[in-house]
Amino acid sequence: MSDTLRILHLSDTHLYGDGRLHYGLVDTLAALDRVLARAATLESIDLVVASGDLSDDGSQESYRLLADRLEPWASERDARVVYAMGNHDIAAGFEQVLGARETVTDLDGFRIVTVDSVVPGAGYGRVDAAQLERLRSVLAEPSARGTILVLHHPPVPPTTGLFETLRLVDPDALIDLCTATDVRLVLAGHYHHALVTEAGPRRIPVVVAPAVANTTDVLWTPERERAVRGSGFAVVQVPVAGPVRAHVVSAPAPDDGQTVYDLSPADIRRIADASGWTGRA
Repeated sequence: MSDTLRILHLSDTHLYGDGRLHYGLVDTLAALDRVLARAATLESIDLVVASGDLSDDGSQESYRLLADRLEPWASERDARVVYAMGNHDIAAGFEQVLGARETVTDLDGFRIVTVDSVVPGAGYGRVDAAQLERLRSVLAEPSARGTILVLHHPPVPPTTGLFETLRLVDPDALIDLCTATDVRLVLAGHYHHALVTEAGPRRIPVVVAPAVANTTDVLWTPERERAVRGSGFAVVQVPVAGPVRAHVVSAPAPDDGQTVYDLSPADIRRIADASGWTGRA
């Protein structure tokens, strides 16, 4: 049994079952293959975490494509795979191929818990009272080496304006629960850019993985929202004792940096009106 849990954390693969290109430009399956080829240079991995928006069309075929890539890759390394739901995922296809939307996995004394933060039909996320109660029950008994929580919507503020109304709504109750239990790390996606920060008075590390599909330009003018070609992943080390370490790694391609979309303020408002949080359930 190793004294450190080594995690390959990837997110936002946005696969299509019929091979369509994301935004008519990006071959997301090829991007995933490139990410896995880059990650294959890692010395060892114990756990693969895929933190949501795994599909863009919600089809069973898209989830089979993902599983057909991740499961053999992990098996060759004696690693486990954990999947979480994202707002582009559809429960029926996800469950048919990948299994339950909320899971508990025990691995070498670490406990990995997935939470479904999806609000059907919305881009924002929420963890409701019933889910919090289930999670409280799961975490009532501490795990030997602590718990890692996985969900799609990060429980920390967004960096860019598009995600302001697409954020996790009311994250404080979840953070309070994590603070009161043995949660040592939160893994999330959704923002399409890497972010390593902390949450709550216990300063629980939060690692947001970069997307496989494209990369949010966090330095773009605040009034607009831009994404560029580019894929990456995070490598996270969780020791038995001591601080969590996270490294963000790119999987380069010749067309990296080319614009995928550049949204105007009006575009952002339309997205917010269609799927953003309005302050009402």
